[in-house]
Amino acid sequence: MNSPERQLKQLTCLYPLDVVKTRFQLQQKVSGARENSGVFSTLTKIVREEGFSRLYRGMGPLFLLEAPKRAVKFGSNDYWGKVIMKLFNTKEKTQTISLLTGCAAGATESLVVVPFELVKIRLQDKSKAHLYKGPMDVVRATIAQSGWTGLYRGLGSTMSRHILWNGGYFATIFKVQHMLPKAVDSNDRLRNSLFSGMAGGFVGTVLNTPVDVVKTRIRPRALYKGFVPKVLRLAPGGGILLLVVDARRILGPPYC
Repeated sequence: MNSPERQLKQLTCLYPLDVVKTRFQLQQKVSGARENSGVFSTLTKIVREEGFSRLYRGMGPLFLLEAPKRAVKFGSNDYWGKVIMKLFNTKEKTQTISLLTGCAAGATESLVVVPFELVKIRLQDKSKAHLYKGPMDVVRATIAQSGWTGLYRGLGSTMSRHILWNGGYFATIFKVQHMLPKAVDSNDRLRNSLFSGMAGGFVGTVLNTPVDVVKTRIRPRALYKGFVPKVLRLAPGGGILLLVVDARRILGPPYC
């Protein structure tokens, strides 16, 4: 249910939107020059001026990251959920606890994500495209220039981004699932997972986009630049993510 082939298909469909998002966040307004104005026009411009393959430059690190990232996201959410419920001396999960566990899971997840994100963004940046031959070239250049700690440059902003996204994601899932009709079978449960996951992905994106923009180094006045391509990727992605995780739990071993 969560095979590398399935992950690759999902990334192949959604990754170009991540490239567009990064381009929006990195672009600087130059006198007399037009900024990219929309998702489709930017996709078309990239293909026309740089070639179709440029839409997928930097996808390798993200693909390698996908499986451990998902495992850390949900594994740490379960772990921190138990810890926080024990601290609150309760056995019942609430929206507040879901928010706190999501934030803790986001902080944990960011420790895995940062080096991969750094490589991905440098490969997506048009102005620096000529500097690197591929992912390993970025890693070597970064270590040569800044040492191993250079791979964790931007940890603070990345951690803030993941804390906000995961907090909003899991808290919204809890709220929406309690608003939806109660699931009576596995099909209902998967439907609820899809809708609540999409809602969680949307809320998480609204909350963390300003931090994501700052992380990608754009002017503070454009804090929601790149929001549209980002939410088009992460809202359905959040739904698919929860759907796959719940489907594996329903199927049981050897899938979970």
